[in-house]
Amino acid sequence: MIRTYGSEGIFVHTELTNVEDCKKLFDEAAAEYGRIDGFFNYAGVTPVSPLDTCNQETFDKVMDVNFRAAFFCCQNAVNHMRKTGGGTIVLTGSPHAWGGEKDRAAYACSKGVLLTLMEHIAKNYGEDRIRCNYLTLGWTPTEGEVRLRISQGQTEAELRREAGKVIPFGRMNERSDYIGALVYLMSDESYMLSGSVFRCTGGWYIGTSMQQ
Repeated sequence: MIRTYGSEGIFVHTELTNVEDCKKLFDEAAAEYGRIDGFFNYAGVTPVSPLDTCNQETFDKVMDVNFRAAFFCCQNAVNHMRKTGGGTIVLTGSPHAWGGEKDRAAYACSKGVLLTLMEHIAKNYGEDRIRCNYLTLGWTPTEGEVRLRISQGQTEAELRREAGKVIPFGRMNERSDYIGALVYLMSDESYMLSGSVFRCTGGWYIGTSMQQ
C-alpha cells in the first residue's frame, strides 16, 4: 500500500510476543535504510478485563502485546538510535491510563505502564538525543473494537451513536484524525519536545483526575 503512493516500504513479519522477532524488526529496517529515525508503537489489544473477573490468560495477552512488546521494541529502537545520533519514539496512549473504565482493568494498566516507560525514556536517553512522547488516542472504531462490540450484540452504527453522546466533539475519532499529530511528533519540528502527553480525543476523558 505504501508503494502505491509512490513511497518506499518493507514488510517484516513480526510476532510481537516473540522478543527475537522484535529485534529482527528493527535490525531488518536498519539494514534496509541504514538507520532508525523514528518508531511509532501502535499495536494493542483491548479485551473486556474487569479487575474482579479478569483471568490470567487475558491479563497475559494484554500485557504481552501492549507492554512487553513495546518495551522490547523500544529497547531495540534506543540501541539503534544511539548509534546514529538520536531519534524519536511515539507510544500510543489512552485515556484509560488515568484509571480507565471498570471493564478494561488490564488494558488500563498496560496503558499506564506505557506512560511510565515514555517518561523513563525521555528522562534517561535525552542525552543520546532520543525523544519519547505519549500520543493519547480517543475512542476509535478499530477492527478490534468493532469486533468486540459485535460479539456483545452491538452494531458499529450503535457503537458510533453511543460514543457520540459522551465525546464532546460529538463523534468517534477516526484513525486519520491522528496523522497530523503523529507527523508533528515524528518530525524535527518537535525536536525539543520529549516526555509529553498529547491528547487527540475530541475532548473525551475518563476519570476525575483527567478533568483537572
